Amino acid sequence: MAAIEATQATFKELINTDQPVLVDFWAEWCGPCQMMTPIVNELSKDFAGKAKIAKVDVDSNSELTVEFGVRNIPTILIFKNGEVVEKIVGTTTKKELEDRIGKLV
Repeated sequence: MAAIEATQATFKELINTDQPVLVDFWAEWCGPCQMMTPIVNELSKDFAGKAKIAKVDVDSNSELTVEFGVRNIPTILIFKNGEVVEKIVGTTTKKELEDRIGKLV
């Protein structure tokens, strides 16, 4: 199961839930972002039904990058009830993301 492709049009509805929502801000040309893609897709499978896992292409959704202050990619934001509760800038491990999502489930 792959991560949800979120856009400006679908974003508010996506994050307004009591489930944790992990959002990976990325770009196709970003090498470190490509390293995170398999991890994000695995998390989507691992947390199916417990958390939502999504990706936002910064080149296509610049309004979201400005709104959430994303200046470097990859940036991962974790939302709960529509609010940012965690922010990770740069690459990280699957274990670190599992731990951060797990404490919110």
